[in-house]
Amino acid sequence: MIILKYSLPILCLLLTGCSFLSSHKEEKESIPLVEYEHTPENIQPCEECSTVSPPERSEMALYMDSLGLINIADLDSSLVVKLMYTQADNFTGEVLYDNLTEAYLHPDAAYALIEAQKVLKRLHPSYSLIIYDAARPMSVQKKMWNVVKGTSKYKYVSNPNRGGGLHNYGLAVDISIQDSLGQPLPMGTKVDHLGVEAHITDEIGLVHNGKISETERQNRLLLRKVMKEAGFRALPSEWWHFNFCSRDVAKQKYKLIP
Repeated sequence: MIILKYSLPILCLLLTGCSFLSSHKEEKESIPLVEYEHTPENIQPCEECSTVSPPERSEMALYMDSLGLINIADLDSSLVVKLMYTQADNFTGEVLYDNLTEAYLHPDAAYALIEAQKVLKRLHPSYSLIIYDAARPMSVQKKMWNVVKGTSKYKYVSNPNRGGGLHNYGLAVDISIQDSLGQPLPMGTKVDHLGVEAHITDEIGLVHNGKISETERQNRLLLRKVMKEAGFRALPSEWWHFNFCSRDVAKQKYKLIP
């Protein structure tokens, strides 16, 4: 009787403790996880993290895009583009590109030019190709022709009435090399100089006659080495001009840019 008298309260106490522990465990397990929601009101603008939208392309650039031509800078941003016909400081004395600042080429020529840049970077990591002209619509070619026809300079410009030139297919580029300080390497003449000093057929003679220096001749040789290794052909009368293919091949395989 004594055992039963004291065991009953002890049993009740034990049952009460188990019940408390069980309820405490369930309460602990049922605590919900707190999720932090980022609402527009909580987000503060951060200038360092903001995304800069690319500049809008000009009407002429969009036209080039529609023809399947490639903006060279989209393939390799290390290439420098300074189209010389966007200002009047060229042999025509006129602005020929009033709404185009990008350099476009046919994809075949564009990817070859990227290869030329890689070749140059392997030889001189701090140098870069600098592009002065690339794809040129026939509408611009006609403007150029109208400036030189009837003058001694006509022989340097492809007659649009005879099909134009490789620029008009997006298969030619006017180009030079820029050094680590952003300065074009000296080549003996300015780009777009129409005269014998710009010819590549007798550069040793030009050095001998004091028309260009040996350093300038070596710079021209470097440019030709890089471009030829990538598949381009030099134009004898202009050290800066390179064609991706012949005019006959262009007429057979490619389309003119209207």
